[in-house]
Amino acid sequence: MISPRHILRQTLQRAGLEVHRFIPKSSPQAQVLAILNNACIDLVLDVGANKGQFSQEIRTAGYAGRIVSFEPLPNPYEELEEISRRDPLWNLHPRCALGATDGEIDINVAGNSLSSSVLPMLDVHRAVAPESAYLGKETVPLCKLDSVATEYLAAAKNVFLKIDTQGYESQVLDGARETLPGIAGIMLELSLVPLYEGQTLWLDMVKRLIDEGFALWAIQQVLIAPDTGQTLQVDGIFLRQGAHAARTR
Repeated sequence: MISPRHILRQTLQRAGLEVHRFIPKSSPQAQVLAILNNACIDLVLDVGANKGQFSQEIRTAGYAGRIVSFEPLPNPYEELEEISRRDPLWNLHPRCALGATDGEIDINVAGNSLSSSVLPMLDVHRAVAPESAYLGKETVPLCKLDSVATEYLAAAKNVFLKIDTQGYESQVLDGARETLPGIAGIMLELSLVPLYEGQTLWLDMVKRLIDEGFALWAIQQVLIAPDTGQTLQVDGIFLRQGAHAARTR
């Protein structure tokens, strides 16, 4: 006899929906919250915040610590400003991109804004996400994380750095050489295939962070080719090696 639960699951799947329990095994947001709690994170640096989607997700999930967001593009920044204003523990840094130097830089603005990048977009990305095609360019201020992070780090004990810069992650890390030793965890996009011209691919990025003293802690799917099912991009979550030992004994 088919159970009511099985019938409900089939009905939802036929409608293109699935329902999961809010636990790390089945929910990416629950997994991130568990990692933040395990590492006793009290400050999240949200680099490439766009409209604040990631920060809103961790707030909704239950993260109660401080957040500092960085976003370079004026339209998402305005929405982010409105959202963050309602949260006393959520600071918005003056509008800028983060990279390896201080100055200015041109950003290619994508149709969906989420895929905007300093780097040229490759055909494979446009093919799987046509809405991400570039519409124009925007010149924005450019800062190193080392140049702007000090004021936020002073009162923090355990800092988590989230980077969502569409292939520009290496340059953000290049501008954070002084800050990285004080970072307890990092979450960033790892591309399994080239999606942006000149980007660092997943294996080199993983090796770099291991050399910086981090261990790969979790992987979450981000971009999947709808016709083939190939995973093109994931989020990698890294914790500093040894930082979690006392909490996992």
